[in-house]
Amino acid sequence: MADIGYPLSDDDLIPSRNLELNWLLSDEHWSKRKTIAGRKRFCASIEGNALYSILSLGLDDGRCSKLADRLVKYQWGDGGWNCDKHPEAINSSYHERLIPMRALNVYTRINNDKASRIAVNRAAELFLKRKLFRSLKNNEIINNKWIKLHYPPFWHYDTLMALKILVEADKIFDSRCNEAIDILESKQLSDGGFPAEAKYYQSANTKKSHYSPANWGGTSKIKMNEWVTIDALYVLTKAKRMDIW
Repeated sequence: MADIGYPLSDDDLIPSRNLELNWLLSDEHWSKRKTIAGRKRFCASIEGNALYSILSLGLDDGRCSKLADRLVKYQWGDGGWNCDKHPEAINSSYHERLIPMRALNVYTRINNDKASRIAVNRAAELFLKRKLFRSLKNNEIINNKWIKLHYPPFWHYDTLMALKILVEADKIFDSRCNEAIDILESKQLSDGGFPAEAKYYQSANTKKSHYSPANWGGTSKIKMNEWVTIDALYVLTKAKRMDIW
């Protein structure tokens, strides 16, 4: 709902907001998030999605600052977050960096908060210095799944979602985005749309992760996916690679 521009401040959503915040801000929830080898291990994408959605839907009742403060306080030294409980895990997760960055960017825009702005810039630099998908060690593609087009990505990382969030954070004109934008541009179909090359959702088993009964348009190499197309055109327009008006 937050992604598609649902009308702000709908009172019908308040019970859902309360259910989410009451859970996330409860002692029971937070007490299970352990500090291991000096780093707080938690799935920051959960707090990030809640913060982004509530702020974007105009439903903040004053408690969103607690989520933002948590994300800022427990950001890892490299600028990200991670839920990996292995003590030897010292690098943050690509999957757990992106959504908290997006949420803190919205929080910064609304509240002009200096600490969250610094956190956004630190998280963005993690992606930018790797050109969004390349290894710092050998410049190889870290994961080929990341340059495929998906919708929705849920908590998974991909470069289209990264580019979309970098647009929101006013980072899209950083030259280190260029290769990822080039790859996105190359995937445009002859009809002007973009395909969903892979998916994370499934509609067969309600008990398995990423179950969704929604129609996300399916996957195809030759057929436009409306959801992916909207995001791709948004990025390319904001990057001044095309003019659709």
